[in-house]
Amino acid sequence: MPSTPERPRRVFVQDHGPLLVEGPVTIVAEDGTTRTSDRFMVAVCTCRRSRSYPWCDTSHRVHSRARRTAGNPPGADDAAPADGETP
Repeated sequence: MPSTPERPRRVFVQDHGPLLVEGPVTIVAEDGTTRTSDRFMVAVCTCRRSRSYPWCDTSHRVHSRARRTAGNPPGADDAAPADGETP
């Protein structure tokens, strides 16, 4: 749904995860290149680990699980599945 003054575009911020942006959306990179998505909701990578950057491919989850097994308590990273769950 296009952004209008009556209904501005919404951006959802997730702890340890991507930004979720109501689409369609055009992303302008630092070098001026643009990427466009016409999906109704777009996950924008904030960790820069994504192989499809600027779109999130959930690469942050692998890193988050490694941090958790290194001593962080369960629940420290809500984006990763709980122990015993499959991704």
